[in-house]
Amino acid sequence: MGEGAFESGGRGMSSEGYRDPLSAADDRIVASRAADGDTAAFAVLVRRYTPMMRAYARRLLRGTAELDDVVQDAFITAWEQLPKLDDPGKVKSWLMRITSRKAIDRIRAARTHADLTAVDPPAPDRTAPSRQAEARAGIAALGDALQQLPATQRECWVLREIGGYTYEEIADEFGVPLSTVRGLLARARKDIIVRMEQWR
Repeated sequence: MGEGAFESGGRGMSSEGYRDPLSAADDRIVASRAADGDTAAFAVLVRRYTPMMRAYARRLLRGTAELDDVVQDAFITAWEQLPKLDDPGKVKSWLMRITSRKAIDRIRAARTHADLTAVDPPAPDRTAPSRQAEARAGIAALGDALQQLPATQRECWVLREIGGYTYEEIADEFGVPLSTVRGLLARARKDIIVRMEQWR
């Protein structure tokens, strides 16, 4: 897909004031159209969820200059994989999960290459450089801890703790009972607490 394809053809309002029906359509319709290769429909998803995805990624990346790259990478992956999405009505949580994986990949890469300058948490000017470095290292450690979790536990944790999903919404997303969600989250939290003990 050529550069700028996400921006083309998907304006919600034309110069004559006509509103594109896609802009008001629900996720299932828009995602289904996008999965069929409709770039205007995909542009609606981009406009609809970019703010949420940026906020979502920022919870892990904390102001990194790579934030926009993560969101762009997530949309590129989404465009390629949309035809494989079983339930277009769940495109929102699916996009959030892709975004979280892209963010975690960035954190792991920064930690692997000992390049913590890529992670830049916001801090007041009075904050000492040593405290900023400690915060960056802690964020990198969290990313690594998340990556070590089994995929389902990691996705449940991200949806709950970063995405703000309710237990019921997570259960619906995965098609499992509430008790299973509680168990997955309990194990994920316990594992993360153990791995992050030095940062408490």
